[in-house]
Amino acid sequence: MQGQALPVPAAAGWPGLAAWRDRLVANPRFQRWASQFPLTRFVARRQASALFDLGAGFVYTQILSACVQLRLFDQLRDGPLTSAALAPRLGLSTPATERLLLAAAALRLVEPRGAAGFGLGMLGASLLGNPGVTAMIAHHALLYTDLADPVGLLRRDGGAGGMAGYWPYAGGRDPASLSAEDVAAYSALMAASNGFVADQVLGAYPIARHRCLLDVGGGEGAFLRAAAAAAPKLRLMLFDLPAVAERARVRLAEAGLGGRATTVGGSFFDDKLPLGFDVVSLIRVVHDHDDENVMTLLRNLRAAMPAGGTLLLAEPMAGLPGAARAADAYFGFYLLAMGTGRARTPETLCAMLRAAGFKSPKTWRTAAPMLSGLIVARA
Repeated sequence: MQGQALPVPAAAGWPGLAAWRDRLVANPRFQRWASQFPLTRFVARRQASALFDLGAGFVYTQILSACVQLRLFDQLRDGPLTSAALAPRLGLSTPATERLLLAAAALRLVEPRGAAGFGLGMLGASLLGNPGVTAMIAHHALLYTDLADPVGLLRRDGGAGGMAGYWPYAGGRDPASLSAEDVAAYSALMAASNGFVADQVLGAYPIARHRCLLDVGGGEGAFLRAAAAAAPKLRLMLFDLPAVAERARVRLAEAGLGGRATTVGGSFFDDKLPLGFDVVSLIRVVHDHDDENVMTLLRNLRAAMPAGGTLLLAEPMAGLPGAARAADAYFGFYLLAMGTGRARTPETLCAMLRAAGFKSPKTWRTAAPMLSGLIVARA
């Protein structure tokens, strides 16, 4: 694969310059020259490496998936092990274990420790501390199946695959008809993966200033549990589909929050929301839905909110610094496979909030915009 030279920055006001850059970089003779010229050689190699990683990305994800499925990182939690010692634990031959370990080491998931074998790498150790990420990696097997034919997925405008079936509310089914079995898998996934979003929101916004939080589309109450720990005097309310709300009631009671929490089942498109709150949260809800449904939801929220009430809208957002890969690439195709929704910019979301009757929507800075942006608006 040929290296590529430093691209000329493309500015919105200079389309001719960008076109000239594209023609230059696409020229094989220029690529060969740039890969050898001392002043451009290191950039050309970096570009070639980035292009190789894009092409090999699926292989990398499958290596990661194998590590998660085999619980490799759990095996290395207490210290390094040799491939011979690991092989029977993983159910693999020693040569296959060695191949997996070398591949995982190349991806910084594990690292060689000499005669002791292999130990956790920085990324593998990080995964052990983030079970929600591990749950998402295991879930991705379904997404990869839908992405096996990406052009076909695009031509049918998404949906109609395994992801659409996994998220039953995305397939147009009557929410009231969903059983506990229908919602169990995705509710558990959201409960496992909502922790890092809750950390971003509660680290940016002082939830303790409020008296009662209503979490709309709150799943099994993961965000409410985090908010309860951050604000011990905060009363808690949750609204979600009936089968999901029942799961939340059980989880909140198990966490010792039964006396502080109320769960209500219903559809936030069709049913009235419970009253009595002064702050409402939408955590990873809006990007799951198309514009018309989002406007219905926001108008219903605005109608239920008290004067001066606060709305917290948190989810991956397009256009935030460092968030392009997560919002436009990952969620762009994840939601396409799901069959509904899209990642929106803060500007688009603020415009929708104003159209629904909210005042002064503002973007709040979070510690990791790639994971979640945050907009705060008032009624």
